[in-house]
Amino acid sequence: MIRWLIPIAAAAALATVPWLGDPSYVQFGINALLIATLAQSWNILGGFTGYVSFGNSVFYGLGTYGTAVAMTQWQLPFWFGLALGAAVAVVFALLLGWPILRLRGPYFAIVTLGLSAAMSALVANLEFAGRNIGLILPLTRNDTMFYELSLGLLAAATATVAWIARSRFGVGLIAIREDEDAAATIGVNTTGHKLAALALAAFFTAIAGGIHAYWITFVDPGGSFDTTLDVRMVIMTMFGGPGTVFGPVVGAFILSAIYEVLANGISTAAALFFGIVILLAVIFLPKGLIDLGGGFRTQGWRYFLANVRQARL
Repeated sequence: MIRWLIPIAAAAALATVPWLGDPSYVQFGINALLIATLAQSWNILGGFTGYVSFGNSVFYGLGTYGTAVAMTQWQLPFWFGLALGAAVAVVFALLLGWPILRLRGPYFAIVTLGLSAAMSALVANLEFAGRNIGLILPLTRNDTMFYELSLGLLAAATATVAWIARSRFGVGLIAIREDEDAAATIGVNTTGHKLAALALAAFFTAIAGGIHAYWITFVDPGGSFDTTLDVRMVIMTMFGGPGTVFGPVVGAFILSAIYEVLANGISTAAALFFGIVILLAVIFLPKGLIDLGGGFRTQGWRYFLANVRQARL
């Protein structure tokens, strides 16, 4: 009970940010909430099944373009465009996931790595998608609405991950992560579980893309299918704790805040910082910040040395 009071109180505190009167807090909050949603979405597949995907930005791009095309080309409401983008992303995940989820390890990662570039090139040649020029959405200045939408989406994604962590479905995903062949022998439908996880990740990622598209009122192939988004999802999830409920959210908030400070103060240090984070997290915190509290409390500094020895460095 007490464990759940903390995130509920945190969500209530975050909901009050738009009423503090500083627009910069709201704009930073929208970005942080959306990137936290992306990390949480990546966590559903990458954290629970161990399938490291570098192609989730494809679902983000489909969400942005689904919303943009519906609003600019067909003059449909924002909500319809949001639903359209999510539906397209889920269908694409199911169709694409069937063949590529049969790959494992680096082969799966390499295949997903090329998806964003391929989709960006494809969209750049579509007339109704604006080709390389992109699309301009109707202008709106309701940052409070976008903030609350982003907060609600993150809450929904986190609640879904919490359900997965306690469900039979989640047990199946963890079994796949630990030993996929053994999971199959005890009756786990490994392909079905992985497809469902990928579809859930695609849904939340596409919704986040649609909200961001309407917020900035512009989409183009390079920004919508940006591969650096995939890297940020992985880093924030690994930093916070993959396969946990709140780890990706904590990691996204902390790294977003530090990145914002560095980007405004010393712009060249921001990218360098993420590189250092990857190195340190892999060596000393392979299970993320969520595992740090218990591990350091029981082992002290030996916790970090144990992680180094476990990785055979």
